[in-house]
Amino acid sequence: MAILYICTIPPTVAHTHTVIFLHGRGDTAKNFMHSFQQWRDSESRSLVELFPSVRWVFPQSELRSPARFPGARMSQWFDTWDIANLQEKEELQIEGLKQSVASIRLLVDKEVASLSGQQEKVVLAGLSQGGATAVHTVLNLARGLGGLMVFSGRMPFPNRTLAETRSVLGLADVPEDDSAVRTSPVLVQHCADDPLSRIQNGREVRDSLSSFGAQVEWREYPTGGHWFHSPDGIQDAATWLRARVLQEN
Repeated sequence: MAILYICTIPPTVAHTHTVIFLHGRGDTAKNFMHSFQQWRDSESRSLVELFPSVRWVFPQSELRSPARFPGARMSQWFDTWDIANLQEKEELQIEGLKQSVASIRLLVDKEVASLSGQQEKVVLAGLSQGGATAVHTVLNLARGLGGLMVFSGRMPFPNRTLAETRSVLGLADVPEDDSAVRTSPVLVQHCADDPLSRIQNGREVRDSLSSFGAQVEWREYPTGGHWFHSPDGIQDAATWLRARVLQEN
């Protein structure tokens, strides 16, 4: 198991889309959901208010014992030895990431079923380590999603081909072609002053997904730290969701 429980914000009108949003390392679904509701665009509107037909789903990662700190327990989608250098002892990431991606795929299937099998109505998003997990989930899906949003993210196991990246986790029911990646539009946002996930990490996510055939929209902000840029980042996310995914006027 890689999901302990799920928090949701239900739609206030007829349900048309779902956004599954993965929290960062050390955070909780409940805390992340509350923070999410405070983000505002330039007109002080939240994403919940802007998209009333969306169900927002916030899964809680498993509590894991970091290899670097034996005996400790923390909320994380996968283990890392050094968050500043994911390639150091990168094999530590495999077990947790494999379990988390498998669990998120099941959650995606559940939300797709709630929308009459319309895979294009589900968007996967993540912040920081949640963004890294979301990336690998989309890479290991049999069918494309409505979209992928990555904020302050990282790219575990970079500098590989799509096939090589998939083979790291070795999940079952993974396609051999790139159609799912090519048909899932991507938004990547990163703040240049992020002290935890450096701006080059976001660029690496952008470049890796682009090399796999994804259509990536990149947004870089001068300030904002290891978080979302407000209001511009929220405004850009809303515009992307509306134009690329929800197709609202």
